Amino acid sequence: MMDAFLAPNSGDTRLPMTEALIASLPQGAVQAAAGAANALARSDMGPAALHGLVLAQLDDDQAQDVVSIPLEGKSSIADHMVIASGRSTRQVASMAQKLAEKIKQAGYGHARVEGLPAADWVLIDAGDVVIHLFRPEVRSFYNLERMWSFEGSETPLLGRS
Repeated sequence: MMDAFLAPNSGDTRLPMTEALIASLPQGAVQAAAGAANALARSDMGPAALHGLVLAQLDDDQAQDVVSIPLEGKSSIADHMVIASGRSTRQVASMAQKLAEKIKQAGYGHARVEGLPAADWVLIDAGDVVIHLFRPEVRSFYNLERMWSFEGSETPLLGRS
């Protein structure tokens, strides 16, 4: 542990531990870590920007009946919940995969995806935004909008129905 505190002119040619650790990492890992740190430092990486990215991607993927429920100040699990439907399990799975990849590419990190093999109901946890993608029959059965909506806060989005 004392290696991290080497005196600059002590004649010891060993690198301090932090520099040695960085030097031992593959170059791509160092660049990826630096890129992630820079992305997190950007001010446009907040919950509102992530929410906008999710809504835009769902629109691009022709999601149906997109509903956004603001949770900020009402729940600690996320700032926004987005619920959308796909016409088939294939479309639901495709939307989930594209959305998770888009979130990662935008620098928000790895989104956790649950339910992808069956694709009747896929949950994507992107941190500040939680996304539920359903087949229409499954969505009507669970009726999450009614369960999570707060008086006057449910916001249906214009678009495909």
